[in-house]
Amino acid sequence: APAPPPARHLFSDAAEAAALRGNLLAWYDRCKRDLPWRALVRGHIGKRGPALPPAVWVSEIMLQQTQVATVIDYYNRWMQKWPTLQALAQASLEEVNELWAGLGYYSRGKRLQEAARKVVSELAGQMPRRAEDLQKLLPGVGRYTAGAIASIAFGQATGVVDGNVIRVLCRLRCIGADSSSPAVLDRLWDMANVLVDRSRPGDFNQALMELGATVCVPKAPLCRECPVKQHCQAWRRVSVAQTTVTLVFAGVGDCPLCPPATEPWDSSLGVTNFPRKAAKKPPRAMRTATCVLERRGYHGAPEYLVVQRPSSGLLAGLWEFPSLPLAQDLQEEKEREELADHLQAWTGRPVAAKGLRFMGEVIHIFSHIHQTYVVYSLHLDGDVTLDPALSPSRWVTEDEFHASAVSTAMKKV
Repeated sequence: APAPPPARHLFSDAAEAAALRGNLLAWYDRCKRDLPWRALVRGHIGKRGPALPPAVWVSEIMLQQTQVATVIDYYNRWMQKWPTLQALAQASLEEVNELWAGLGYYSRGKRLQEAARKVVSELAGQMPRRAEDLQKLLPGVGRYTAGAIASIAFGQATGVVDGNVIRVLCRLRCIGADSSSPAVLDRLWDMANVLVDRSRPGDFNQALMELGATVCVPKAPLCRECPVKQHCQAWRRVSVAQTTVTLVFAGVGDCPLCPPATEPWDSSLGVTNFPRKAAKKPPRAMRTATCVLERRGYHGAPEYLVVQRPSSGLLAGLWEFPSLPLAQDLQEEKEREELADHLQAWTGRPVAAKGLRFMGEVIHIFSHIHQTYVVYSLHLDGDVTLDPALSPSRWVTEDEFHASAVSTAMKKV
């Protein structure tokens, strides 16, 4: 079995842990941001009505991999349209995708709706109240989301670990091992569960995340404003002599939470020496030919053909202009020919490669894909009958396009 981490990496002093909780909660009460999901929580204090768990759940799902400023407008529109799980369960996936369009990571919205339908149809409309059951029973609810819902909506004294919490805990206790490794993450979860305030678990978890989002930020953290800096070992080490810091930072023996001896303390980084992460794999490069097919509509306004993507995979169920993945290093002439062949299925008539007008390229970065869209346009004369045997497709005006469930990448196109 691996050696247990030294006590300096843990919150083993009960008095210090209690002081940290008090300082952090007092700061949160004074300084927390006024966010719409928090207003809903405040409105349900003491009664915890049926609207509270969905309000927390939706906010936590939207905030995954997405900045708060981006989420606020989407969240307000979502809760106005579907304030209860029953309302969301009755919505169509098309409606969900339309509202989610532009928020990214589209499978989140789909899983939210699937889970809402499961709660209504299989769980008598009642969400599970404990983190273990939330994670087990609801699709799309992982360990973090389950802990957040259980603590904020139901008052369960369980910790949470997200990117902000990882950063705060690693700095508080000088954890320099790879913070994305399963072994280190398990230790961080143990620490979060020890540290969480038993009387105000939801507020404490939000305070810990708020600290990471506004003060203990990745670069240029505001350490002097931190309410728990007196408990932060990384902060203490910044003010210690360089030689002393290097000896301590290098770890002792085979400590599972110390950085390897080959990664010494960088005095120029200060507390941002923590956390340490393994280098990310670069996103893979992909090229896709996309054609904006245009015709004159019945009322004289131009219309554009959009087709629906498959129900699984990247951008599942969203609408896009007819597109074709391309092999890398394909010559432009061959690119046009392949796209022209692909378009014949949609137009029902031969398409001349030379008739495709090159418009330019659009680059869009997904989390794991560096996507280049090679954009062409083609104006069609006369009526075009779409083959119902193909993927769902329709003609839309520009306004209808922007109101549809289309990705940010297609809006760029």
